[in-house]
Amino acid sequence: MSRFQYKKTTHKPSGFLLSVCVFLAVLTLFIQGLSSLSDSTLRRQKESLENAIARSVTYCYTVEGAYPESLDYLKDNYGLTYDEDVFYVDYRVIGSNILPDITIIEKGD
Repeated sequence: MSRFQYKKTTHKPSGFLLSVCVFLAVLTLFIQGLSSLSDSTLRRQKESLENAIARSVTYCYTVEGAYPESLDYLKDNYGLTYDEDVFYVDYRVIGSNILPDITIIEKGD
């Protein structure tokens, strides 16, 4: 073989295939980690909202002697705020001296 003669080199596809598989495995683990973190954050936000509503309802009852008539009343008079795009709050009044039925539902995408 002369020094200017071109020699075909063969590439082994197994090394490339292994790299792609490892990359996909790492990418999958990363995406699962982000999803888990997002779920955990949403769960904590819901817990925080539950606590804030309970505090506001109790405080209103303590100050005014009656439970609030609506969720809007808590928003307007007691500074309750939350992301309405993420959570739906079902607030049902039973009576002025009976704790309202409060249900918090996460909205889907």
